[in-house]
Amino acid sequence: MVERSRLDIVTADDVAALLEQRDDTVVSIYLPTHRSGPDTRQDPIRLKNLLVDARAELLDLGMRAPNADRLLAPARALVGDNTFWQHQEEGLAVLLSERGMESFRVPESFDPRVVVSEGFYVKPLLRVMGRGEHFNVLALSENQVRLLWGTRYRVGQVELPPEVPQSLAAALWFEDPEPQLQFRQAGSAGAGLGAIFHGHGGGKDQPHEEIERFFRAVDHGLVHLLQPRVPLVLAGVERLLPIYRRVTSHEPILGGEVLGTPDRLSLEQRQSRAWQTVEPYFARERDEALEAVRSGGDRYVGSVLEAISAARAGRVAAVFVASDSAVWGDPGTAGGEPEVHDERKPGDHDLLDVVVADTWRHSGGTVWVVRSEEMPDGAPVAALLRY
Repeated sequence: MVERSRLDIVTADDVAALLEQRDDTVVSIYLPTHRSGPDTRQDPIRLKNLLVDARAELLDLGMRAPNADRLLAPARALVGDNTFWQHQEEGLAVLLSERGMESFRVPESFDPRVVVSEGFYVKPLLRVMGRGEHFNVLALSENQVRLLWGTRYRVGQVELPPEVPQSLAAALWFEDPEPQLQFRQAGSAGAGLGAIFHGHGGGKDQPHEEIERFFRAVDHGLVHLLQPRVPLVLAGVERLLPIYRRVTSHEPILGGEVLGTPDRLSLEQRQSRAWQTVEPYFARERDEALEAVRSGGDRYVGSVLEAISAARAGRVAAVFVASDSAVWGDPGTAGGEPEVHDERKPGDHDLLDVVVADTWRHSGGTVWVVRSEEMPDGAPVAALLRY
């Protein structure tokens, strides 16, 4: 396992990788943290106390003390790491196994909790990542191209590959001093442009044809970076964005835009303005899925065991799970049938996590993580089957 700390963005791939890992014993620790102020001094103390609880539980399960100390050692090292605690968010997840440690710094507070099991307890992370409500922002100007990923909490800049021209000037060749434009076929340096312009570039009033060719090259270079079905928000001056809309092949591009000169906006300003556009999109998608589940008739499943069985058979089209509930039991991964237990037993898993993992792994269905009051019929799981 690769050690990573202070990650702000939790993706479906992160959670799926954690759920795939099955060791003899793993430890999942969640705690609230603070960005600043006197409360930050309590955060390492809180982790230290939770590690004491984790060690006691490991010993109760029969693990020898030296082995328990070795398993918890990477997290103990965090307790005295002052730099680590100076860069926190509202919540911290620390996940420990024999392979090492993962830690996620997230912008939503956790209740303090320790879970010792044969698989990681990831429910709090599901709540943070939501359904995977992530989007891209493409900031376009004649002088700069930037691609950002974003969630309701953060945006970050994506490093663009060489095949994406970074500016109009980079997409044009300045070999001909004459103002009129000439063309010649592009070699490898002009991949994606087709023909290369010679002439003046980079001014404020570039011909429409030049900008369109520039944007076609940008779109061609981004084809492997923009994931299907992930909404894209355009940012830039009003006269440029309709040109990109005409040439792009990506879907969906949302109707709202972040207007203005993107180079003058901070990442926080871009995230805030972009989220105003994408939040209604995600809310509408969630509400439509919820209505489909509620009106599913014979295709509706409200049982955890039935949902696991259907997910493993590739039949789950969409599933809602309660972020603030847990259903403990044996997932039956060794060939047996899953079982629900009235009380948590050693080695039990939260079967709601299993529903999520199996839906992703076997069904390719859509997962929504919401609070209990938003769940159909108040059940901890609600699935819509394909057939």
